[in-house]
Amino acid sequence: MSGPTLLEFPCDFPLKIMGANDAGFAQTIAAVVVKHAPDFDTASMEMRPSKAGNYLSLTCTVRAVSQQQLDSLYRELTAHPMVKVVL
Repeated sequence: MSGPTLLEFPCDFPLKIMGANDAGFAQTIAAVVVKHAPDFDTASMEMRPSKAGNYLSLTCTVRAVSQQQLDSLYRELTAHPMVKVVL
């Protein structure tokens, strides 16, 4: 996925992560994000349940320092069994 990018680093980059509204989902995802973006403030994570409450949407805005960092974070999130979609 490496190549030219339209992003200028460092930059604030929002990620929207959706998964089942299970106990521990937000904490698990926060731990994955912090692993790739150690300065991520977990208190800044926005959480929105779906209308029926079955799913939870998390918005995590990270301070991205490279395309490689974003690619690694995206790969780990999309491979996680609790995650349905990453935007």
